[in-house]
Amino acid sequence: MSMIFEDHAAPVLARVGERLWLSDWVCIEQSRIDGFAAATGDHYWLHTDPVRAQRESPLGGTIAHGFLTMSMLAPSCLHALLDVLGADEVLNYGVENLRFLAPVRCGARVRSAIVLRSALAKPGGRVLVGLDCSVEIEGQERPALVGQSLMLIHFPNQTGVSHAAQAA
Repeated sequence: MSMIFEDHAAPVLARVGERLWLSDWVCIEQSRIDGFAAATGDHYWLHTDPVRAQRESPLGGTIAHGFLTMSMLAPSCLHALLDVLGADEVLNYGVENLRFLAPVRCGARVRSAIVLRSALAKPGGRVLVGLDCSVEIEGQERPALVGQSLMLIHFPNQTGVSHAAQAA
């Protein structure tokens, strides 16, 4: 018979409001932008044609795709939940209220910040966490983006079956 942890979300709830992660600065180089374009099929000239972007864009050069900027959140969310909170499983549950506030110019440095917004106990020893996420641009007050990420997490020694146990 499995133990039922009715308060399995309590340790997470105690940390609501805490900044869980602040990444290192990462330079957004043209090669990263081009790689994202190749992976997604989004080859819009504002992202992939530095000569045309310098000539025609009011920004004076290429910019990162918004979704490339958003993807910078993925490793930070994982670090926050696996390494800081100690979860053994993380599933992306969705994104809410995502807003792109400032373009990320080629050559800019960005970092992501993750703050624990909410935690809700779910069956099977899981916790649905809400994370306030932002991607900051070095030297600018306005972030590139803000939004809330929802993640379903599981902790070791809780009821329920993790993906690792299913694979075994």
